[in-house]
Amino acid sequence: MAAALTQARMAGARGEVPVGAVVVAPDGSVLAAAGNEVEAACDASAHAELLAMRRAVRALGASGGGRLAGCDLYVTLEPCAMCAGAAVHLRLRRVLFGAYDPKGGGVEHGARVFAAPGCLHVPQVVGGLREAECGELLRSFFRGLRG
Repeated sequence: MAAALTQARMAGARGEVPVGAVVVAPDGSVLAAAGNEVEAACDASAHAELLAMRRAVRALGASGGGRLAGCDLYVTLEPCAMCAGAAVHLRLRRVLFGAYDPKGGGVEHGARVFAAPGCLHVPQVVGGLREAECGELLRSFFRGLRG
């Protein structure tokens, strides 16, 4: 989670919502990391976790078969429904997140993608990792925007 927090801080410094994500291989090595790039890319889908998952798939190449089986996703904020859906299709082993997101979350809140009856793959979920730190990073960012 420390590496995801670093990515979140870097995203915030760029004016992005400070969310960071890291994909870790089964051997514990970091495959990919990203912070939000929504503003820079003018792309509402450029969420940190989606970018990190895409980069991790590319890092594995053909050996991964286009999936992230056995890999873990660490993200500073509860993934939205879009990112949770991607985690399902990429077959992540675990999704570990920091702050809960009652408004936009798609794992423990909102759509609860992994609990849907038709969910093709259900990763293990661990929420609340360094929750206070992850949450304060977001609250501080939005306080700054409100002035």
